Amino acid sequence: MARFEHFGPNPRGRDYAVGDIHGHFSRLEATLRRARFDPARDRLFSVGDLVDRGPESPRALEWLAQPWFHAVQGNHEVLTRQYVEGDPQLHPDDYRSSGGTWFMQSSRQEQERYALRFAELPVALEVETPLGLVGLVHAHCPFSSWTTLREYLTGALPYAVELEESFQWSRARLKQRDESEVRDVRAVVVGHTPLRRPRRLGNVWHIDTAGWSEGYFSLLELGRLRVVPV
Repeated sequence: MARFEHFGPNPRGRDYAVGDIHGHFSRLEATLRRARFDPARDRLFSVGDLVDRGPESPRALEWLAQPWFHAVQGNHEVLTRQYVEGDPQLHPDDYRSSGGTWFMQSSRQEQERYALRFAELPVALEVETPLGLVGLVHAHCPFSSWTTLREYLTGALPYAVELEESFQWSRARLKQRDESEVRDVRAVVVGHTPLRRPRRLGNVWHIDTAGWSEGYFSLLELGRLRVVPV
């Protein structure tokens, strides 16, 4: 399965990125209506964590079936696979406290269906815009160059176990207040860490503003790198 996906330009409409959804698709729909999102022309790119914590996690498959919606794999998508595979590193109590009760209570057949679909999501993707490439990864780009990330995820560089969790779990840039640029890309968009408002460090945009909790969903228009006021 592909670990990296490329999207060409959208000649008909606008492209947006949205932060972690966590099973709150109705809230997201309300945000899209306020932004006048047009599914006939526009595209929505998600930084992952579609499920857990919210009451509408089962709708994730419905959204992934839409031709205008695309997502990378977040750590909560990874948790579904770990649970199905019986990974000893995932304790059931930890998964339950992370919002996985809905999944644990689903039938085995349903669990496998969700986990399989989520495993098909790319770890990272890139979108062509009129002003250059914009990349998306759930938590962190562990390389100083987007080209290197692309080469790694497409198999041109050797697999490295120590890198694997960083894409979906690392908060290194925020913790270090790292303002360095990721080369070979106009911007990188990530989620994973809930913030009160979107934050840019270097050319990396952190856009999880806890729309799944007590915050709001931030939409970043990729063409102009502008947070849409909704």
